Amino acid sequence: MPEPRRVPLPASRHDKTAYQVAKYAALEAGKIIKKRFATHNEIQVKSRRNIVTEADLMSEKRIVEILKEEYPEHGILSEEAGDNSRGKEYVWIIDPLDGTNNFHFGIPFFCVNIALAYRGKIITGVTYDPMRSEMFHAINGKGAFLNGRKTAVTRVTCLGDTSAGADLGYVPERSKEILALAAALWSKVHCIRLMGSSSLGMAYVSCGRLGLYFHKYVYPWDIATGLLLVREAGGRVINFSGGDAVTEDHDIIAGKFDLLEKFTEWMAGI
Repeated sequence: MPEPRRVPLPASRHDKTAYQVAKYAALEAGKIIKKRFATHNEIQVKSRRNIVTEADLMSEKRIVEILKEEYPEHGILSEEAGDNSRGKEYVWIIDPLDGTNNFHFGIPFFCVNIALAYRGKIITGVTYDPMRSEMFHAINGKGAFLNGRKTAVTRVTCLGDTSAGADLGYVPERSKEILALAAALWSKVHCIRLMGSSSLGMAYVSCGRLGLYFHKYVYPWDIATGLLLVREAGGRVINFSGGDAVTEDHDIIAGKFDLLEKFTEWMAGI
């Protein structure tokens, strides 16, 4: 089986690269989200604290239209539309609006997440923040970028000097664990932020804004691009068991290698 690094990005029907298609789809979705921000959006309640807005659905519809037009043979796994990826080597993983609660309450911190996996390994992805016009992207073996400029994880090596990000999710037990962990960690780091978007949390690790990011209940569409962004920026993403994280993992810790080591050693001692 070929390694993902050796797999070229597949050309689309209109001879674009997968990254170009993902970027265009994210920009189109971003226009929809930005236009509908701070306006009335009908919501559907999926579970307590877990909602979907009209903007989620409109964004997803536009992304799927673009992907199907350019890659009709590829599978799609999306937060709202579901999964038709069975038996497909190439699968697009989509979160049309990560940070829906932020969006719903008028907090301008959310993004579009689109990644392409080949045989389960992420080979390219974009995370787009339409409110700041920030496009994070990564291509396997070619680096991580923010608006076209190469990024790297933080230079900070001391846990006490780093900024840490986290999120709670929708599972009460896991949320309580994160809050307890954050409370214990608070005196060990420079600051802790609850982000409201795991995709942006991981993107911020990839450009050095956060030294660490952790979450105890994520989904593939939350982290698909982030897995590649952090690794291509020189960092690592692990699960809470210490293994390299994959899209199927529900718990993740992302950060610079030595900060991760210090963080996991500290966790083992509490």
